[in-house]
Amino acid sequence: MTSDNGPRSAVVRAFNERFGGPPALVARAPGRVNLIGEHTDYNDGFVLPMAIDRAVWIALRPRSDSRVVLLSLDFDEEHGFDLAHLASSGTQWIDYVQAVAWVLQKRNRDLPGWEGVAAGDVPIGAGLSSSAALELAAARAFAALGGMPWEAREMALAAQRAENEWIGVQCGIMDQMISASGEAGHALLIDCRSLETRSVPVPTEAAVVILDTSTRRGLVDSAYNDRRAHCETAAEVLGVRALRDVDLATFEARADELEPLIRRRARHVITENERTLKAAAALERGDAEEMGRLMNASHASLRDDFEVSRRELDVMVEVAQAHSACHGARMTGAGFGGCAVALVRRAAAADFARVVADAYTQQTGLTPRIYVCSATAGASVETAAASAEPAAV
Repeated sequence: MTSDNGPRSAVVRAFNERFGGPPALVARAPGRVNLIGEHTDYNDGFVLPMAIDRAVWIALRPRSDSRVVLLSLDFDEEHGFDLAHLASSGTQWIDYVQAVAWVLQKRNRDLPGWEGVAAGDVPIGAGLSSSAALELAAARAFAALGGMPWEAREMALAAQRAENEWIGVQCGIMDQMISASGEAGHALLIDCRSLETRSVPVPTEAAVVILDTSTRRGLVDSAYNDRRAHCETAAEVLGVRALRDVDLATFEARADELEPLIRRRARHVITENERTLKAAAALERGDAEEMGRLMNASHASLRDDFEVSRRELDVMVEVAQAHSACHGARMTGAGFGGCAVALVRRAAAADFARVVADAYTQQTGLTPRIYVCSATAGASVETAAASAEPAAV
């Protein structure tokens, strides 16, 4: 996996320089792109993400004390904390590592200290879950050094709790689950209530292309938590545990019971769940055209009903959809900036990337970054001397 070799080599080399010797282990966890199923996860619904060949890597070795010391090459900062005295540092990236330690300590109070170097090639703030990748890479590090069994589902839940209760973002389970449980060549249909998963093949003749608009949003400061509250209000009025429990016919029959704003939010979630299940079925039968149609409809719903898009995302989606090789495109992630995702004919992916980038720049003045991605495996750990191809242990 060529894109992983760069940061992996960089963290090993930097570890030797910073700590005067080789690391013992290298932990890795991928970012993700969600093909469809946006803002459904915290409504107990369905999502269809895939782990991408961009990841966060941590080269590390154990310490004899209870401190964790971590140098981030991406932020050019080094921070440390004592496992016996965890406290928010006010430094965002290290707080994700502390948050994971805090949750895991509740399961195993003998977490070991370690020192490490982290780097990644998941674009930060683009909606590709760089934070979940850091969380799961840290969890892999703690688990490996602490002799904890790696249970992908349980570690995903632990990382979600870390983000909910320490970081203060009420995210659903999707980001952590796909980073922990991804499968090469496949997307993963996740039932966010039961956490049951189903591997769904990505057609080999189709390419998944991530379109980074070069706009960023701060998730904690965004309207994410407001949208979650809107959904909870809708569920309460409709008398259900979560919007996942409302089908489209029931919603249409009872829509007038909801205030107009809450009605729009609920309509997005309910129709998006339906689209996500249809999308998984379309991929399973290799129907890229139907998958694309569902992606287009998803973007319209996110733009108009859930109102989490922005001009640059809309422009990117429109220029992508206009290309003859594009089956469909939509914004991906929480919204308010970041990335879109497109499903295109693989043979035309290079032309698609060039044409879309030029058209987007002409309309916005911004230079996008475009990545043709492959679906990869979830979080892994290996000895530092191992090859760059990740091997789970």
